[in-house]
Amino acid sequence: MREKPITVLLIDDHPVVRNGYRRLLESTADIHVVADADSGETGCTLHQEHKPDVTIIDLNLDSQGIDGLETIHRIKTKNPAANILVFSMYSNEIMVQRALNMGATGYITKQSSLEQLLEAVRKVSQGRIYIDQELASNLLTDKWSGKPSENPLDVLSKREFQLFKLIAEGNSVAQIAEMISISPKTVGVHQASIMKKLKLKNSSQLVRLAINCHVIQP
Repeated sequence: MREKPITVLLIDDHPVVRNGYRRLLESTADIHVVADADSGETGCTLHQEHKPDVTIIDLNLDSQGIDGLETIHRIKTKNPAANILVFSMYSNEIMVQRALNMGATGYITKQSSLEQLLEAVRKVSQGRIYIDQELASNLLTDKWSGKPSENPLDVLSKREFQLFKLIAEGNSVAQIAEMISISPKTVGVHQASIMKKLKLKNSSQLVRLAINCHVIQP
C-alpha cells in the first residue's frame, strides 16, 4: 500500500482545461498535483524543481515555445526515469508512436473517462506502460500485420519528425532554432533532408501531408 500520495505535474497551455483536470485529480485521496505549467519550458523547470511521480502533458502546446514532444525529450534527457503520461486530443497511431519513442510512459486521449485517467496515473506512477485500449489495439495491429507500413512519415528520424511538425505549424527557421536550441543552419540541413525523404517540392505539400497524416489540424 502506498503511504504517500502520487505527486503530479500538469503541463497544458489552456488554463480552464488545466484547472479542471487539477480539481478532478485532487478529488481522490491518493493523488496530489504539486504544480502546473502553461508551457513546455515552464514544465521542464518545474519538473526539475518538484521531481513528480507523474508528469501529465498535452502534445499540442499552442504557446510560442517548445511543443509536447520536445518537452518530453528534454525532461527524459535530464531525468531518464521520469514517468510521463500524454493526455492529448491526438488519437492517431503516428502521434502515439512518436510520443512513446520520445520516452512517454503512457498515452490516453482527452476523450477518456475520469476513471481511465486515474488508472493511467496510478499505473504510470509505478513505471508501467499504459496506453488507451483502442490505441494499443491499433498499434499492435499495425505492428503484427506483416504488411509494409503505410505511414510515409516512418522514414523520418525522431528529430526530423519533430521539425516536420514545427514546419507544418508555420514556424520559421529562426523560430524553430530557438525553440529546440539548435542553429538555424542545422534546421536548414534537417529541412532539406525531410523534403528529400518525403519527396516534397515545397512547403505547401509538406503542410498538406501533415494534415493528411493528422499531425496538425487543418
